[in-house]
Amino acid sequence: MRTTRTPAALCRPAALGSVLAAALLLGGCGAEVESDAKESGKVTVKRCGEPVEYTVPERAVAYEGGSADKLFALGLTEHVHGYVMPPANPPVSESPWASEYAKVEMLSDDLLNKEVVVEAESDFVVAGWNSGFKDERGITPEILDKLGIQSFMHTESCFNYPGHPEKMSPFEALYTDLERLGRIFRVEKKAADVVDGLKKRVSAVEAEAPEGDPVPVFLYDSGTDQPFTAGNQVPPNDIIKTAGGRNVFDGLDERWTQVNWESVAEAEPEVVVILDYGDQPAQKKIDFLRKSPHTKGLPAVKNNNFFILDYNEGISGPRNIDGLEKFATYLRELKG
Repeated sequence: MRTTRTPAALCRPAALGSVLAAALLLGGCGAEVESDAKESGKVTVKRCGEPVEYTVPERAVAYEGGSADKLFALGLTEHVHGYVMPPANPPVSESPWASEYAKVEMLSDDLLNKEVVVEAESDFVVAGWNSGFKDERGITPEILDKLGIQSFMHTESCFNYPGHPEKMSPFEALYTDLERLGRIFRVEKKAADVVDGLKKRVSAVEAEAPEGDPVPVFLYDSGTDQPFTAGNQVPPNDIIKTAGGRNVFDGLDERWTQVNWESVAEAEPEVVVILDYGDQPAQKKIDFLRKSPHTKGLPAVKNNNFFILDYNEGISGPRNIDGLEKFATYLRELKG
């Protein structure tokens, strides 16, 4: 996923399917949350591998849907000042927490930067390393620390965070983020309930996974000369594996990374997962794969085995489990 790019009906009815169930389960529909401790004083929580002292934030800024969804899933809307959504992110009206987005400010439709955070008088910023926070754009946790602005990074993105790296599987990283945010905002019990609900949904998928050899799956993010895809350090790898497939690039100890078409062809994927996001729609990518000499002969392409994964189901956030359930259903139906 290239770092240069990176959902107002409340809990829409039956059409949402598993997304609705997720929203209800996570309590993201405006549920009030009781704090587990007085909202005062400091608590030490890890930011990647670095222990950091936090006071309870009151003007949080979230970058991208995954960050905001984590806060809304924990019932923290009153602590969120606003969000920044780059063009890659689908409309917030599509989110199971659409009504919560409507209660806070949209601060920018561009990439995260220091100016928008300072202007918002934010006291807490949630983003990923090298997606929201980035040295080249002048906004890092270290820079915000010097400005007296607290920050939190998605654990999934800590794999290559300078000085304080942290590595765990993407789903474990999601659970860890919710637990850590629960501590920061003093809503540990709510966080534990949310994580427990997600884990039960994952276990249910694992129990129904098809038997036999895992289906080889290629995730196509973008790129024509060379494709961007998912290594084993991002949520799609866990989605594919848990559902009963095998990411053909699960041997790459990377997050979003560039490979070559020759290695894709050699892997002979039987399914292609298309990451669908705002500025690069899925159909355009499918059309390219059908025409490209590198890919038109792939088993997945010849058999029209394309699965579309929503952007917010592919980046770290509660909607990863929605994506998992949908892909698991797809694989079960494919294998008959």
